[in-house]
Amino acid sequence: MFGRRADGRRVKNLMIIEKAGPYFMPMRIDGVNLYTQQILCKKMDEFILKERQESGVHFNYTEILIAAAVRMLYERPKANRFIVNCQIYQRNEITVSMAIKPKLTDDCDEITLKFHFTGRENIYDVKKIVDDEIRKNTQVNRETHGTTKVAGVLDKMPYWMFKVAMKLIRFFDRYGLLPKSLIDVSPFHTSMFITDLKSIKLNKVYHHLYNFGTTTIFGALGKVKYVPVSDRSGEIRTEKVMDLGLSLDERVADGLYYGNSVRLLLKYIENPELLKASLSEVEVIDKAKKREERKAKREEKKRLKREEKEKIIKMNEIA
Repeated sequence: MFGRRADGRRVKNLMIIEKAGPYFMPMRIDGVNLYTQQILCKKMDEFILKERQESGVHFNYTEILIAAAVRMLYERPKANRFIVNCQIYQRNEITVSMAIKPKLTDDCDEITLKFHFTGRENIYDVKKIVDDEIRKNTQVNRETHGTTKVAGVLDKMPYWMFKVAMKLIRFFDRYGLLPKSLIDVSPFHTSMFITDLKSIKLNKVYHHLYNFGTTTIFGALGKVKYVPVSDRSGEIRTEKVMDLGLSLDERVADGLYYGNSVRLLLKYIENPELLKASLSEVEVIDKAKKREERKAKREEKKRLKREEKEKIIKMNEIA
């Protein structure tokens, strides 16, 4: 309440167009933009094969997408904002939700999981978090999973009580009163929701954004296909590709910011080698480079000052 929430802090000092947007488009579905990004699979396949042969780690496309999204959301914080009650909030953490089926059969129950990240993880850390959560929740006893527990409690309620409970949850969420314990297990309160349609041999879709919760981005991976691709020289070759369908809440950032964010996401997906170092390691390298650059600039300034002094001394000698 009063701009405070358990999962984010209200963004202040907004430009008028940013502030007014949620009032013109109060529902999340009002401000959804749909975008398709074609992804080249070659470098991902090379990375997956190399890791399998050298380290015995078995990556898949979904894990690469999650790792790329986590890194992008950390480096592009506006993409990790959300809107509730026409107020824009900066999320406190990076979360990714995903629905899975332990078995691809009609009668197998779907499980919705939520993964929590800081944004500084490397691709190995991301895989471990995802694998551990999936392993824990596909065992025979799934009562340990928070989302399953909450869903189980609601499922046991009679219809009228369930309806009242959902209205209360919506009210509490709208005014920032929803407990952190509920937000942490809610798959609808997430930075990004992902679905892997490739696993059921379907093309990508544009999935709707939920009005309930805080989901800002929904990504849907489509099945692999082979298409003709032309390079800069005009030569046509066949490439293995897949489509990523993105649904984006345009109210949290302008088109340029989103465009640069999607390009960064694509860069990390198509070049997973860039995700092998954790962000802290990358930052250490960047800091070292900056220190060297600052040192070089200081040395250059000293050299120029020495040359200037020498010129003045020579001119005085001539005079």
